[in-house]
Amino acid sequence: MKPNTSTLERAFELASSGLYPTVSQIRLKLAREGYPYRVVHGRELKKQLVAAITKARCERVSPP
Repeated sequence: MKPNTSTLERAFELASSGLYPTVSQIRLKLAREGYPYRVVHGRELKKQLVAAITKARCERVSPP
């Protein structure tokens, strides 16, 4: 766990990294890091994480 980083902040960091292509994989990574991954649920939150994942993956494919 990163000190002073909430579960949701960490979830968005992971999504923005482009290394985790699904919300399920982000939840697994959070669990491995010791975060309470069960707080990552709900339609709107998942939609936001998927958008962050998609953006990160697009940026990794085509750099500016």
